[in-house]
Amino acid sequence: MQVDIVGAGIIGLTTALTLADRGHSVTVHDPAPASGASHHAGGMLAPTAEVVYKQDPLFPLMRTSAEWYPELITLTARYTDLPTGYRTDGTLVVARDIADKTHLRELSEYQSRHGMAVDKLTVRQARKLESALSPAINGAVAIDGDHQVQPRLFMRALLDACRSAGVTFTGNHVDSLDALEGDQVVVANGLGASALVPGLDLRPVYGDVLRVRVPQHQYPLLTRVVRGFVEDRPVYLIPREDGTLTIGATTREDGRDQPQVQGVHQLLRDAIELVPAVEECDFVEATAGARPGTPDDLPYLGRIDERTVVSTGYFRHGILLAALGARVGAELVDRQEPAIDLSACDPRRHS
Repeated sequence: MQVDIVGAGIIGLTTALTLADRGHSVTVHDPAPASGASHHAGGMLAPTAEVVYKQDPLFPLMRTSAEWYPELITLTARYTDLPTGYRTDGTLVVARDIADKTHLRELSEYQSRHGMAVDKLTVRQARKLESALSPAINGAVAIDGDHQVQPRLFMRALLDACRSAGVTFTGNHVDSLDALEGDQVVVANGLGASALVPGLDLRPVYGDVLRVRVPQHQYPLLTRVVRGFVEDRPVYLIPREDGTLTIGATTREDGRDQPQVQGVHQLLRDAIELVPAVEECDFVEATAGARPGTPDDLPYLGRIDERTVVSTGYFRHGILLAALGARVGAELVDRQEPAIDLSACDPRRHS
């Protein structure tokens, strides 16, 4: 079967690779592959730490995708030797002050009620695991099941894997699905999907993200992801194999596609509150990515007609949900019953 995929972000590429591995002839259309939201993402595979209150329909999607991620990494490795930055070190979540400790306790209780594994630690235990943590933190929990990939590495590996698997890439900007010749079409071009599929309600949600380099004498500054709350503001620090830390991320809907001074200042200040040695790191870059959000922050994932599958609107969880989007997207193309209930993700629910 000939399948056209619009969009070469992480959802488009993982779906293309999955379909090619199933024996389909796949063509991906994107004038700038791997340059959208995925380029700016943190890459945390965190179905527990990423929990947001009152978004219960997301939880089974996040957990299932995390469970399927090793299969996606194995599939990628079948077609390329390039690294993905996949790490399973786990996550520490810490609280800066007493009020943040209350927030962390309430969040941990909420996560536990929903069947998620969260282990409470003393500050001493947390600092034994990560000695660079500030002695002034007030609380900590460990989440062993939350992992990570390095998005830019992963995207390069996916591009190479897709080509090795026989996927064809064009630099075409698709203005109409009628112009495509495939038997099946997957619309996976993020915010651009609303121009191709009437009724999709997508909005750009920007996030400032920083990269700093750890001096050689301090490396490794951290050995696992550290997330935290500072005066109720969330911040995360992600250690990379290349000696850098990714620090993120703000959330704003102001339509400004460049990193903002306020956001950069806030992220550095909060990161230093949790890990003081960040002050000694080299500043590498600040970027801002636009994540495709929906009114209920759930993705649009499903079939809309006999020929077209929509897979977009993944908001903050695009990297994590890529394993689910790829497998379910391929199942929809093959007209198989999806392996998970997609009723909450109906692409027509906001029409």
